[in-house]
Amino acid sequence: MSKNTMKAAVFHGPNQPLVVEEVPRPEPGQGELLIKVAACGVCHTDMHYIDHGVPTFKKPPLILGHEPSGTVAGIGKDAKGFAEGDRVLLPAVLTCGACEACRTGRENICENNIMFGNNVDGAYAEYLVSPAKDTFHLPDEIPLNEGSIIADAVSTPFHAVKNRANVSPGDTVVVLGCGGVGINVVQVANAVGGSVIAVDISNEKLQWAKDFGANVTINAQEDENWPKTVRKLTGGGADVAIEAIGNPVTIETAFKALRTGGRLVVLGFTSKDIALNAGRIMYREMEIVGSLGCRPVDYPKLIELCRLGKIKIKELVTARFALENINDAFDLLRAGKGLRSIIEM
Repeated sequence: MSKNTMKAAVFHGPNQPLVVEEVPRPEPGQGELLIKVAACGVCHTDMHYIDHGVPTFKKPPLILGHEPSGTVAGIGKDAKGFAEGDRVLLPAVLTCGACEACRTGRENICENNIMFGNNVDGAYAEYLVSPAKDTFHLPDEIPLNEGSIIADAVSTPFHAVKNRANVSPGDTVVVLGCGGVGINVVQVANAVGGSVIAVDISNEKLQWAKDFGANVTINAQEDENWPKTVRKLTGGGADVAIEAIGNPVTIETAFKALRTGGRLVVLGFTSKDIALNAGRIMYREMEIVGSLGCRPVDYPKLIELCRLGKIKIKELVTARFALENINDAFDLLRAGKGLRSIIEM
């Protein structure tokens, strides 16, 4: 393989495995950095493209992967603030900084956003390019490979808890689903002072939830009327419920666990409709909000919390795979096992 090429796991279309092959190595342009990828997290979003036919903005062939960490391997013209060898984290989504959403502080819903592994080639590859303005330094205290999952698996829950749920110290927070995203909702809500009730149907995931800061756990298969249990535990209902699964049934059920004036945050993705009682929303002044990704401005604070150990990172990674074995990583994800897998280059 020449210095102008690299290995990458290429997505050629839905319902077929990724193919590890030799492709041209990118070069950094104006204001861009060339990043030697250290690791990239394995995310359900990628599986939606592979298994469920969710279309990507860039038509295949496409390199997937949007949770990268790595080191700076090249610096384009006018790219400032970095030197070769710097350890870095890349956000899952790049923002334009000029649209109305960006100009009003809501960059995570940028009208012109560009997502790695969707709009442009992503990080299941040895190299990729990133605008220097959207690249973050990764402190030495955070392990380089495991730190990759901050890019999405941790940052998305951070935004949901901090900016959309507005969790304050002492708030009771019900978390629906304790998988790779939900477990980070648990630990971020705990880190900001919330009293966390974790709900899942897997006792293994509920044990993880305890390990990551849940005060109470409920198995929804063993307690089918768990919203009533939450209302009893909290004297009327939780302040906040965050649904991290993307299932209409659990979204609707989470709504029943809230107090008057409570807030439901829809974090999990589903394309299906949900049915909620409009009278209850109006008469009890309930709030229902969506949550998508994370604003660039929040990454430095999140990285600092990870550096201090207030948010665990290394413990989240439960499996590691070489690039050549990337399809095995997706098989593990399909089986619903573990918390987060990473691909190590």
